[in-house]
Amino acid sequence: MPRVKSLGSLEQKVLEFLWQHGPATGETVRSALDTGRPLTDSTIRTVLRRLESKQYVNHRLEGRQFLYASLRQPRKVAADAVRDILKRFCRGSLEELLAGMVDHHVVKASELRRLTEKIEAQERQERKP
Repeated sequence: MPRVKSLGSLEQKVLEFLWQHGPATGETVRSALDTGRPLTDSTIRTVLRRLESKQYVNHRLEGRQFLYASLRQPRKVAADAVRDILKRFCRGSLEELLAGMVDHHVVKASELRRLTEKIEAQERQERKP
């Protein structure tokens, strides 16, 4: 599996906008983003081109404007990022990642217990004839 291409903070904001609002022009994205500083058209075009080269978005021509849309859903992007973290930092072990998250108070053991219960309930449901 190829390594996940990471996102810069502005790339992340643009992608989140597209997830929330659907396809949009570069101008729509630029005017909607509140980054604490003014964004130029060329900055947004550069970010959208980078996202396109990383295969997070694509575009189509609508009239005389490019309309950009997300290619991947948020959960898929998150799953790919976690896979990359597992591979790079946890020797591929989900258990090691989760134990570290409990140790460092990122996730509570009680949350993992509830998740385990959900998984077990789903497995019981799937085994029913």
